[in-house]
Amino acid sequence: MTNKVSAAAISQKDSAAGKGYSRMAFISFLLIVLAAGFWFLRTHDSAANRIPKNEVSVMPVPVVATLTSQRDVPVKFKTKGTVSPIQIVEVRPQVAAAIKTVHIKEGQFVAKGERLFTLDTRAEEANLAKSAAQLAKTRVELHNAMRQLHRQQELFHKNFISQAALDVAENQVELLQNQLKFDEAAVQADRVTRGYGEIVAPIAGRTGAIQVYPGSLVRPEASLLVSITQIDPIYVSFELPERELTTLKQALAKGEARVSARLNLSDKQEREGRIVFVDSAVDKASGTIQVKAEFANADGKFWPGMFANVTLIASILPKVLIVPTQALQTGPSGQFVFVVGEDNKAIPQGVDVKLIQEGIAVVEGIEADRCVVIEGAQHLRAGTTVNASRTCGQVSDSDQSGLRSDSGNNNTPSLSLLPSL
Repeated sequence: MTNKVSAAAISQKDSAAGKGYSRMAFISFLLIVLAAGFWFLRTHDSAANRIPKNEVSVMPVPVVATLTSQRDVPVKFKTKGTVSPIQIVEVRPQVAAAIKTVHIKEGQFVAKGERLFTLDTRAEEANLAKSAAQLAKTRVELHNAMRQLHRQQELFHKNFISQAALDVAENQVELLQNQLKFDEAAVQADRVTRGYGEIVAPIAGRTGAIQVYPGSLVRPEASLLVSITQIDPIYVSFELPERELTTLKQALAKGEARVSARLNLSDKQEREGRIVFVDSAVDKASGTIQVKAEFANADGKFWPGMFANVTLIASILPKVLIVPTQALQTGPSGQFVFVVGEDNKAIPQGVDVKLIQEGIAVVEGIEADRCVVIEGAQHLRAGTTVNASRTCGQVSDSDQSGLRSDSGNNNTPSLSLLPSL
């Protein structure tokens, strides 16, 4: 019994001794960690204090900048148009006859007055010969009547005949004179009718499908022979918003309206034309007005029904200041640009935008030849030091063409005018 008690006591002492050892080890580890942290902080503060404050610098923000410029800017209106012929003529016979000869082919270009068809006009030629013979007969009868009248007048002066006999001779001459006029008109009419046998092109243009063949019987107004479409010159029809009508009318009155067209954006050839028609009423449904421009089309590239990109210049803004649209930024107070000062500090400058088109903006509120940021402005604040990667220079045509991200390829005008204009 005594041995068991002694063993239990020894076991309790050993357990207590182990717990005390673990506590001492934890406290020693904690002291070591605290000492290392204190040493690190002392070393870091000492190194930081050795750096002079004037050596702390902020890296300049890389940007791309260019100079503002001043020039005349044409106010352009861009829209889609449709190529349409000036006129389409349906060729029909004017007499009932059979087709004798077809002188053209389908899709052929014909000149004005070129022969298209020949009809069988033997009946018309016979009628012409008949009326010509009647005319000759009347002329002979008139000649005899006039000789008879001359004799009657001599006899009347010698008192061999009465006044009544003389009147009969005079009436006969007058009757035959009128008959002569009638016969001459009949001959002329028959000649015209015979001329209808030769059908010629009333206009220059391209022929469509031929509806008849040699031997076909045709009748006036009932038989379509062929249609001719005029394609040189040719129309391009387009629509303008009614708000632009006043500007267009003023430009037309001054002779300043200019219009050009090309078939697609990849077509480098842009043709100059002239406005020939402005509709007399605005379409209530669309709020637009129809305009037609005439273009030379000797090469035949403009084809009826094709779509064309139309550019209308109705006015020119003289000596205005322009910046690339990429320079424009929007803030709580409106639009502004970052101007790079002589100390390479970015300074926000508020501007009043008057016009945006084709990658440039007409603005007020800034002077010409000021260096403005066009790339990298999103990283700038007022007073930020910048490092321009491009020397400020005038915006070249190649730069502007690369900035035309807002022109778009749609059927709506790219022109964006504010009410102040």
